[in-house]
Amino acid sequence: MKTLFQPERVSEIKARLAKLQPTSERQWGKMNAPQMLAHTSMGVQMATGELKLPRVMIGRVLGPVIKSLALKDDEPMRKNSPTVPAIVVSDERDLEVERAKLLKLIDQLVAAGSNKCTTHPHSFFGKLTGEQWGILMYKHLDHHLRQFGV
Repeated sequence: MKTLFQPERVSEIKARLAKLQPTSERQWGKMNAPQMLAHTSMGVQMATGELKLPRVMIGRVLGPVIKSLALKDDEPMRKNSPTVPAIVVSDERDLEVERAKLLKLIDQLVAAGSNKCTTHPHSFFGKLTGEQWGILMYKHLDHHLRQFGV
């Protein structure tokens, strides 16, 4: 399984992030590139416990089933996958500021290691192990980088 705790995956994600431009066109969804970077930063902040969101009702019902499907293999997340409303970014952001913030957060997460991931439940999926957080973070970043063709 691909996980953000694998050095080769971190290098891959960082190389893809470097290719993202202010003019990069989204292939689906509503966020522009800087908004997407802010959104994915919040995802990493959820993994570290810096951002603790309450469970959403639909996640309490469907989360365990979807979690087992989403984390079972290296299959990428589907286009237009639903997101937690609290981490949707709609205000204007600066691409370079958001890229720098995300890179710093990735470095902090990776340096801490999977055993330092939060025990606070994911707002949709519920309880995740450190390894599951690493898989989810890789898949989430990959999903949004594919969204912008990088």
